[in-house]
Amino acid sequence: MAPFRLRIDGRTFRDSQNREVTLHGINAAADAKFPNSPNIPSHVPDGFFDGDNVSFVNRPFSVQDAPVHFARLRSWGYNTIRYIFTWEAIEHAGPGRYDDEWIQHTISILRVAKTFDFYIFMDPHQDVWSRFSGGSGAPMWTLYACGLDPKSFSVTEAALVHNTYPEPDTFPKMIWATNYTRLACQVLFTLFFGGRDFAPKAIIDGKNIQDYLQDHFIAACGHLAKRIHEAGDLEHDPIVGWESINEPNRGLISYQDITVIPTEQKLQKGTSPTAWQAILTGSGRACEIATWDFGGMGPYKSGSALIDPEGKTAWLPSDYDDSHYGWKRDPGWRLGECIWAQHGVWDPSTDTVLRKDYFGKDPQNGAKIDYEYFTNNYFMAHYRKYKTMVRSIFPNALMFFQPPVLEIPPSIKDTEDDDPNMIFAPHFYDGITLLTKKWNRVWNIDVFGVLRGKYLTPAFAIKIGETAIRNCFAHQLTAIRQEGTDYMGVHPCVFTEIGIPYDMDDKYAYKTGDFSSQIAALDANHFALEESKANGFALWTYVATNNHFWGDQWNGEDLSIFSLDDRPLPAGGFSRNASRTSFDTTSPSYSQAQGSETLSVTPENLKKTLSTEDMSSRSVASSDVRGLRAAEAFVRPTPVATHGDVSSHGFDLGNCTFKLALSASTATKDDAPTIVYLPDFHFPPGQTSVELSGGKWTISTDEKQGALLQVLRWWHAEGDQAISVQGVKRKPGTALGVEEDEGYLQQCQRAACTVM
Repeated sequence: MAPFRLRIDGRTFRDSQNREVTLHGINAAADAKFPNSPNIPSHVPDGFFDGDNVSFVNRPFSVQDAPVHFARLRSWGYNTIRYIFTWEAIEHAGPGRYDDEWIQHTISILRVAKTFDFYIFMDPHQDVWSRFSGGSGAPMWTLYACGLDPKSFSVTEAALVHNTYPEPDTFPKMIWATNYTRLACQVLFTLFFGGRDFAPKAIIDGKNIQDYLQDHFIAACGHLAKRIHEAGDLEHDPIVGWESINEPNRGLISYQDITVIPTEQKLQKGTSPTAWQAILTGSGRACEIATWDFGGMGPYKSGSALIDPEGKTAWLPSDYDDSHYGWKRDPGWRLGECIWAQHGVWDPSTDTVLRKDYFGKDPQNGAKIDYEYFTNNYFMAHYRKYKTMVRSIFPNALMFFQPPVLEIPPSIKDTEDDDPNMIFAPHFYDGITLLTKKWNRVWNIDVFGVLRGKYLTPAFAIKIGETAIRNCFAHQLTAIRQEGTDYMGVHPCVFTEIGIPYDMDDKYAYKTGDFSSQIAALDANHFALEESKANGFALWTYVATNNHFWGDQWNGEDLSIFSLDDRPLPAGGFSRNASRTSFDTTSPSYSQAQGSETLSVTPENLKKTLSTEDMSSRSVASSDVRGLRAAEAFVRPTPVATHGDVSSHGFDLGNCTFKLALSASTATKDDAPTIVYLPDFHFPPGQTSVELSGGKWTISTDEKQGALLQVLRWWHAEGDQAISVQGVKRKPGTALGVEEDEGYLQQCQRAACTVM
């Protein structure tokens, strides 16, 4: 077993040299959500319902191609990967039937990643439960186990599924997320987290459906974990931890009245049924349902629409053959009938609600359920089982704990659940940008503040002007991090998802080459991360197959920092004349504060502080950085390993200035300086100056399996220390030079004219 590469010390990560580690991460990869053989992205209908006979081998990419992708990500400064996998990838063929070929492929990919020195944590990903309910995650058989018929979801609007949408290229923006509040997900998540309480008749193979689903999910993840453990060379290096299930949802649990939209439901887009209306249309009844849209001033009710399934239901017919998957359903659970009707929630003979508050109280104790109660009880019960599984295989694994998105974390501070090896792993997206696919420089909303009752009226939550918007993001992320500490105790905070859509303004950038909106939005999000003092993040996302037409190949999303259809960076774009410098460790001034003469150190006076220098030149082939877009915002300097504690750090993109402040209890050791990733994208050799409170520094280019990283190493004294690095200021969007960008812009315009 490999030695620890990463450990937790209070709210910080530490390496083997006791330096504070900042996780500068990326999600890899979003196209791991759907099968590779056959290749079924969300816009492809052919073969969609043959969910048993699929393979995720070669997701996120082939073993042969992996070095190219990992070298690219490493050279862009990423040291961490949130590794995306799905329950479906492991257990798609049926309950207990695991795809060991995919598992071996995953092990091979992880071994390649190890050679690039990534920190990796494993993410069992899901979105709105499954591909067959409009997202990703669970295998198709889980829907049949729950008595649902995915082939009827379209006509009943139990879920809006891109693969079955009549014209997939017109699938509405971000409509997939509304599936959380449609029938399929409301049933599936309620059964997964609360089946014993709310569907006691749902017994399959002698277990309540809650235990049946959770046991299979945890066993599937456990099978993968065991195989990784048995590989013998992946524990701790590169795999440092495991995340809990992605973006868990309550289903109907805590609904106080199924006949109205809950006040806490902020996303309404397209048809927006109440839970009661979803139950009715799911049982074949016609309903007039309100429709919503998202305009310049936010969401608004746009009208209504008649949803008429014409008698077709979202439930499996009574003659469905359960023998296909080999399970035995209890006779008390009748197919062909709504599960909630069978539990007395409504009467199908009169179509009347009998218990509109059925999901609003805990039947075990009569306690009123709200989302906070759901998290502390139903979600935590599942998390404990998942954590027990992980720790039984990886006793010292870091647990990336992800409670429901933007909900109050569980109250576990100073309890047995206050695990010293746990990380708070929230998500954050700017909903205004994500839903409208525009970077609004005029106004935005403090969504988190609204959710927490910070304002008397939402009107006070509106922030005007780009500076106010950027600060608003920073305040939200800071508040989220602090809330985690208040409720869960002192733990590192890593935002395991954050990102922006690239297809803004009707894909204007793809027609013109002008990525200024994407740059501004990305920079605002990174600014917020830096200001929040989070211990790291994983940007959403990297997709090796992204293209301009279908984006990330999933539900119309287009958040990948890489695209096959974007220009290659010219050869040497990252490492033009990169220098390698060495230092004299016998110098009396080594690791001691310098006088005013060397307080401002530049390449011109470097010889005054270093006794020798060794210059060499390297360049990165253009194939290593193919598809780069809006790079100046996400290829940014960051502390990698800090001797002491990071007080603050940040990158001012407009002025191309990076600043780092720290506090150290001792002077740095010879072999353990503070290390900063310093991309020559912004800080080219010969055009970079450094000001520091004291000590010595070098800027050099490190190589790892073909990935070249320019890094700054800083040897400094104890106490409060600060460093400022000035790079080359450029006009936004011209990071490659004005001539190069103007030439590319002309090329884009010519191409646009050709296709129009």
